Amino acid sequence: MSSMMSALSNWLVNPRRNPLARLHMHAVSSRLRKYGLRYDDLYDPYFDLDIKEALGRLPREVVDARIQRLKRAMDLSMKHQYLPEDLQVRVRSFLQCPDLDLSMCRCVVVVLC
Repeated sequence: MSSMMSALSNWLVNPRRNPLARLHMHAVSSRLRKYGLRYDDLYDPYFDLDIKEALGRLPREVVDARIQRLKRAMDLSMKHQYLPEDLQVRVRSFLQCPDLDLSMCRCVVVVLC
């Protein structure tokens, strides 16, 4: 029974298999692109210690770029503006950061505790 529920939950959230999840992913992606953000930028390091640990392991340039994207998004939001169209095209919202591997970081934190 649990394997069936696991398979169902995996199907529900997988945008490659579920058309509703695909629609949701495109909607979120278009909203993030308007502000120049990536999905990984939404992780809050103060909410989850694993996120804080993973961000601490990233190279300084990657963390600085993330901070700049967040600052630019806050500035655009306060001005009630969006990123110019030519810059929106270049932003890939769901680009996975290979350095931000939370599963590996969670394993390290669990082992250290």
